[in-house]
Amino acid sequence: MEADATAARDHEDQDEYILLDLDAVNDLISFPPNANYVLTGLDTLNPVLIIDDKFKLIGEYEETIGTCIAFEEQDTPVVHEETGPSEANLFSGTRLIDSSQPPTKQVRPVCQLHKVLKFKLSPDSEIQSRTDEEAN
Repeated sequence: MEADATAARDHEDQDEYILLDLDAVNDLISFPPNANYVLTGLDTLNPVLIIDDKFKLIGEYEETIGTCIAFEEQDTPVVHEETGPSEANLFSGTRLIDSSQPPTKQVRPVCQLHKVLKFKLSPDSEIQSRTDEEAN
């Protein structure tokens, strides 16, 4: 019994990561990368995302199939390690950054995802009413 209670507590303490998918609205609205947003109702079936107090998006969860991993990309400088017993090699065993080479991209896993939250425009979103006005 005690093992079950411990396992339940451990499961509750785990972080859960969710991917916010805005592909369906990407062509309809444009907002700056640093736009203010409010995300509410993550524990409901249809969370709401409001961007810049203008656009209201309604989300719907989709379970991932298989393993879904999110990655992070970082610029890293090109590093050369000096090796060898050469008497002329004053920097043996040290690492030198090659400033003549552009930085390379390094990718590392950030988290494993179990859900994707896909968003669509809410019928009462400002962008929807602007589109209707332009049609008239």
